Amino acid sequence: MRVLSHQDFCQVYAHDPAAVPGRIEVILEAIGQEFPWQEEGYPAGLDDLTAVHTESHIKRVSRQGLFNIAALAAGTAIEAAITGLSEPCFALVRPPGHHASADSAWGFCYFNNMAIALEYLRRNNQIQTAYVLDFDMHYGDGTVSILKDKGYVAIHNPSADERIGYLEQVRDHLSSAKADIIGISAGFDNHLQDWGGVLQTEDYRTIGGMAGAACERLGVGCFALLEGGYNQQVLGQNVLAFLRGLNGF
Repeated sequence: MRVLSHQDFCQVYAHDPAAVPGRIEVILEAIGQEFPWQEEGYPAGLDDLTAVHTESHIKRVSRQGLFNIAALAAGTAIEAAITGLSEPCFALVRPPGHHASADSAWGFCYFNNMAIALEYLRRNNQIQTAYVLDFDMHYGDGTVSILKDKGYVAIHNPSADERIGYLEQVRDHLSSAKADIIGISAGFDNHLQDWGGVLQTEDYRTIGGMAGAACERLGVGCFALLEGGYNQQVLGQNVLAFLRGLNGF
């Protein structure tokens, strides 16, 4: 299991809940002893961004002064996807991405990190099919908008409002998944003490274990990207639980 991040993700780049001070640091502190992080992020190239987003959207992000940090998140997502082909990998990045569509974005997102990473793998003939599990509290409308009509990606956004049903949804969908790689949009805002109020910390370990088991069944790799999760009192432990499950313990 590799964890990729970058010191620049600790900077406060905007006035929104995803960019608040200390959010990345509490995760790094919680996971550090078991999952030391590596600073291997690099900015996505313009060809990587234009494969997913319009030039007008990219210019709009640039005018907001957010191009550098958003491109770094997207590039780190690409690196995580490449790594995920051979071993589980988690990219601890921000800004998040799953609300970014080809020509628009909202919900603290700018570039769609998941779509950019998967399109990179496909363009470079490293995958033919993919499966995305997006367990953020919010529906990943940007990822669906970009990828749903391309024909090579299955996307599941669990939607139950109680934890047992939620976990059963995840299990049922993963049990029938068929893909060359599993990508996970890992949002932790559905925790009991976060915005969603549904899942317990241990449930993230269960979800990680389910994803790992699906990869083992299929004989494929996986990678995960940080999306939401805003209560810093529980965020680090939630991420740690997920990584433990994905790593098989």
